[in-house]
Amino acid sequence: MKVLLAVSLALGLTFGIIGVVHMNASATESQFTGSALPGGGIEVPHNQRFHLSTDQQWVSSQGHLSDLIRLQWTADRAKPAISWVDETGKDKTAIVSHAKANDPNQEDHNHLSIETTMSPTGKNANQLFTRFEIPFDQDVAEIRTHSSNLNVVDGLLRMAGSDGVNRDVQFAKTSDGNVTSPRWTLRADSTNETGANAGSNFHIIRYSDTGEEIDTPFSINRKTGNVGIGSADPTTKLDVDGDRIRIRQSAAPASSSAPGNVGEIAWDSNYVYVCVAPNKWKRTELSTW
Repeated sequence: MKVLLAVSLALGLTFGIIGVVHMNASATESQFTGSALPGGGIEVPHNQRFHLSTDQQWVSSQGHLSDLIRLQWTADRAKPAISWVDETGKDKTAIVSHAKANDPNQEDHNHLSIETTMSPTGKNANQLFTRFEIPFDQDVAEIRTHSSNLNVVDGLLRMAGSDGVNRDVQFAKTSDGNVTSPRWTLRADSTNETGANAGSNFHIIRYSDTGEEIDTPFSINRKTGNVGIGSADPTTKLDVDGDRIRIRQSAAPASSSAPGNVGEIAWDSNYVYVCVAPNKWKRTELSTW
């Protein structure tokens, strides 16, 4: 009983645990020892585990009594972390939450991050590197990932939103750490959905070097399927807001009955050809002025 009490007390003092620690009978026969890992610490008896439980609610006004493990930084650049190490004691992955960066010249980080080691043969061999971060002290958290590829296998990548809200996928240029300047946006726009497939129209938006929106070079109306080139509100199946359309390659049907589909247009140096019925072409002669 004295050993069990000592174990519970040591855990409470060391980790700030609020709750009850349960260990099986064999654990009560062992004492904590010093950790052999770099940096030392306290080592729990091998193959033993903690069992934490609570009947408290996680209510802010009551002090979040159900947070059974509390990790606190007591210096402005400290980084409380939960780390995983390999069989030789080297850090491989970690979950870290902290406010300030190691470098005083950097902006405050204010985030929780998931970190993994860099390649053992690369420039920063075996160093932990932030792969995923979620900022705190923000009403809208800008979730970030670094030096990563995102693969969705047998699943769906969805961008959802309520009426009156743009749903964007943005391509941007980055500089000065996490400062970004947009270049292109794929958007389902904020046009309200009013039934009959109306609303939430599709746009491709381009931006200037300073990140200012220039225009919408391409759009599709969801209700009509009309496509706009340079127009955000196309009124025909192809609505071009410009003064020219270019067909780069010349081609002349072999005859007026050459294979063709209705509406195809072709040209050469002498004629413009239009397919007016299946495999039926007409042409008009070109002249100079």
